[in-house]
Amino acid sequence: RRILVTGSGPLGCVPSQLAARGANGQCAYEPQQAAALFNPQLVQMIQGLNQDLGSDYFVAVNAMNMQHDFISDPRAFGFITSKVACCGQGPYNGVGICTPASNLCSNRDIYVFWDPFHPTERANKIIVETIYTGSDEY
Repeated sequence: RRILVTGSGPLGCVPSQLAARGANGQCAYEPQQAAALFNPQLVQMIQGLNQDLGSDYFVAVNAMNMQHDFISDPRAFGFITSKVACCGQGPYNGVGICTPASNLCSNRDIYVFWDPFHPTERANKIIVETIYTGSDEY
């Protein structure tokens, strides 16, 4: 048996952070740095745990790099944008939560983010398929 443990994704690139902290559509620095500090420590902790258990029960998944691929080049994955959420308000639809009064896209499959925080079902499917069929890169 194996347990996959995903690190943090690119926190500074989600629409909520683009709206609150990003400059000119660029990922927000502080959340990106937090994820960059957290992820290597998580990998180190998992390696230590596996060593203590005497087996590789836990497998670290590099969600930061994986998600960065389709955030930096959304069109390569069939998305039109990685900056604007399908559902939300304000800049990048990144303010508040998705409600009946929110802006709503007509086709969520062409957006990376469903709301200011979460990937769409299609983006999550790409993430999961990459985990199961991907290389050691992630």
